[in-house]
Amino acid sequence: MSKPQWLVAAFAAAISLQTVAQERMTPELLWKLGRVSAQTLSPDGKTVIYGISKYKLEENKGNMNLYAIPSKGGDPVQLTDMEGSEYDAQYRPDGLKIGFMHGGQLWEMNPDGTDPVQISNVEGGFSTFKYSPDGKKIAYVKDVKLLNVSGNDYYSDLTKSDAKIYDDLMYRHWDSWEDGTFQHVFVADYSEDGFSNEVDVLDGEPYDCPQKPFGGSEDFTWHPDGTALVYASKKKSGKEYAVSTNTDLYLYNPQTKESKNITKGMMGYDMHPTWSPDGQYLAWTSMKRDGYESDKNDIILWKFNEQERKNLTENWDETVSSFTFSNDGSKIYFQAAVDATFQLFELGFDGETPRQITNGDHNVGGIVGETKKELITYKTDMNHAAELYAFNKKKGEERVLTHTNDSIYSNLKMSKVEKRWVETVDGKKMLVWVILPPDFDENKKYPTLLYCQGGPQSAVSQFYSFRWNFQLMAANDYVIIAPNRRGLPSFGTKWNEDISKDWGGMPMKDYLQAFDVISKEPYIDADRAGAVGASYGGYSVYMLAGIHENRFKTFVSHCGLFNLESWYGSTEELFFANFDIGGSYWEKPVPESYAKFSPHRYAANWNTPILVIHGGNDFRVPYTQGLEAYQVAQLKGLKSRLLYFPNEGHWVLSPQNGLVWHREYFRWLDETLKQ
Repeated sequence: MSKPQWLVAAFAAAISLQTVAQERMTPELLWKLGRVSAQTLSPDGKTVIYGISKYKLEENKGNMNLYAIPSKGGDPVQLTDMEGSEYDAQYRPDGLKIGFMHGGQLWEMNPDGTDPVQISNVEGGFSTFKYSPDGKKIAYVKDVKLLNVSGNDYYSDLTKSDAKIYDDLMYRHWDSWEDGTFQHVFVADYSEDGFSNEVDVLDGEPYDCPQKPFGGSEDFTWHPDGTALVYASKKKSGKEYAVSTNTDLYLYNPQTKESKNITKGMMGYDMHPTWSPDGQYLAWTSMKRDGYESDKNDIILWKFNEQERKNLTENWDETVSSFTFSNDGSKIYFQAAVDATFQLFELGFDGETPRQITNGDHNVGGIVGETKKELITYKTDMNHAAELYAFNKKKGEERVLTHTNDSIYSNLKMSKVEKRWVETVDGKKMLVWVILPPDFDENKKYPTLLYCQGGPQSAVSQFYSFRWNFQLMAANDYVIIAPNRRGLPSFGTKWNEDISKDWGGMPMKDYLQAFDVISKEPYIDADRAGAVGASYGGYSVYMLAGIHENRFKTFVSHCGLFNLESWYGSTEELFFANFDIGGSYWEKPVPESYAKFSPHRYAANWNTPILVIHGGNDFRVPYTQGLEAYQVAQLKGLKSRLLYFPNEGHWVLSPQNGLVWHREYFRWLDETLKQ
C-alpha cells in the first residue's frame, strides 16, 4: 500500500471510530445489553458465579447462561450454554459441584462447567432449591394443587371448559388468576442419583412459601447443622389474606415434621430468615404494622431457642432492603437506601448506629458473598446497567469485576446526571435528579419531561430501568426532571409515610414545585414540557392532567389509577388500598381520598394530549383504569392514543412488545413536544 493510500485509510478509520464514539442509546441497543445477576460465591471465596441474560429480538425471548470469574479479578469463563436458561446457581456443600436450575430440574456440573448432569426428576418440575449444610437433604419449591377452581375440577366430563369458579377473594393476583395451586417447600433426601422420601413442609396447607408473587429461595433457610428449616408464610386465605401483610416465620423439624410459629404476635411482614454461621442466631427483616406494605423494615435478631428478640435497627430512621451475616458471625452487612441511592452498611449486635460503608451516586445491590477484605455485590447508575463489583469492607473502595457491556458503553455518549435540592412549598428539602442529554449545550433550549415515580413508595434512585430508562430519554434530547417527592424512602420514615391517604395532595405539590424551580433554568423550554410515569406515577399523570394549570403540553400514563372507586372494586391486595386510600368507598364516613384525590373527578379540566398504556394481565391496576381515562380523552376531543398489550401485566416483559413500547413512547413525544 502506498503512503497516500495508507493516509487515506487511516483518516477513514479515524472518522469511523469517531462516528462510533458518538453513538447514543437506542431502544434496540438497550435490548442488546447483557443483564447481569449475581448468583453465589464459592466456599473458599475465590470464585463468583453469575448469570448473564441476553435477548434475541427476532425470537422474542431471552436466555440466561452462567459464568465464573475470580473474586480477585480476571477473565470470566462461561460455564453453561444449554437450550433455555440456567439460574439459581449454588455450590454443593462439599464444594465439588455447582448445582443449578434448568428446565425445572436440578442439574449439577463441575466448578469449571464440565460434565453437566440432571440430578432430579420431579414430576411437573420445581422452581428453586437449597442444599442442607450437611449435603444429605435438599429443600425445593414446587406447585401443589389443593383447591377446586376450574369447571373441569368440578365436572370432569367437561374437559374443554375454561370456566373458573370462586367463593372468596384473591381470585387473582398481580398477573395470574387463582388456579388452586400453591407454592410449597418440600424436603427430600438427596444424592447424585436423585431425590427420595419427599415431604411437604406445609403438609398440604392451602398457603404459599415462597410468598407470591415475588418470593424466592430467600423465604426459607436451613439451620447450619441441617436439623431445622425456617420458612416464611402468610397462613391466611380469602378476604383475610387480601387485607393483611402478616407473614410469620415457622421453624420446621424434619424429624417430627412439625412447624412452630416463632414470630407470633409480630403483625407485619416477617421475611428473609437468615441463620448466623454458627447457628446461634436467626435474623430476619420485620415490619410492625399489619396492612402497611411500605412500613419501616427492621432487622430482628433472635438467639435460637431463647425468648429474647432484639430490634437492631429500631433507632435508625431508614429502612433495610436486604442483609447477610458476616462470615465470622460477629456482625451484619445490609443494603439500604439513603438520599436516593442504595449503599452498604455494617451493623453490630448492640444496637449502635449502622456504619455506612459505601458512598456515591450509585445503587449497590444485595450482597452475594464476603471475602477476607471485600463484599461482592453489583452496582448500577442511571447510565450503566448492573455489573459485579467488590467493595472494601472498611473503606468502601470499589473494584469492578465484570465488564459485560463495556463494548457497548465505550461507544456511547453519556447523559449527565445532576443532584439538586429543591425547597418544597412547606419549607422542606427535596432531592431532584436532573438528567441532561449527551452533548448538552447550555445555550440551547430542550423539551423536558417530569418523571413521576411509581410505588408509590420506591425511591427515584440510581436504578437502571430497561423501560423507564433515563439514559435513553436523554439520548433523544429530552431533559428529565425526576423528583424524590414525599412518599419515597431514603429520607426518613416520616417523609416516606407522608404520602399515605394524601396521594393527590402534597406529593402533587412536590412535583409541580420541582418542575417550577428546575424549569427556570435557561436551557429548559417550559413551553415544551410533558409529565410521564407508571403505576402511582401513572396516577400522578392523570391527577396532574386535571390540576397542572397548563404547565404541560403532553402526558404519558402507563398502568395508572384513574378512578379510585372502580379501582378499589377490582384490585386484589386490598391491604394496600386500605392503608394508602383509607378504606372502602362505602364506609361511613367515606375516606376523603375518594372525593379529593381520584383523578377522574378532575377530568373536566383535561385539555392536554395524553398517551394511555396498559397491560391486559395487570390485576394490580386493572386495564379498565386505562380504558376509562382514554375514553374521557376521546370524548373530550383531545389528541389521545391507547397502547394496549393484551398479554402483558404491570410490566412489559416481552422483547418485541418492549420495542413497541419505546417506539410508541418516543413517537408520541415527538408528535406532541417536538413538532
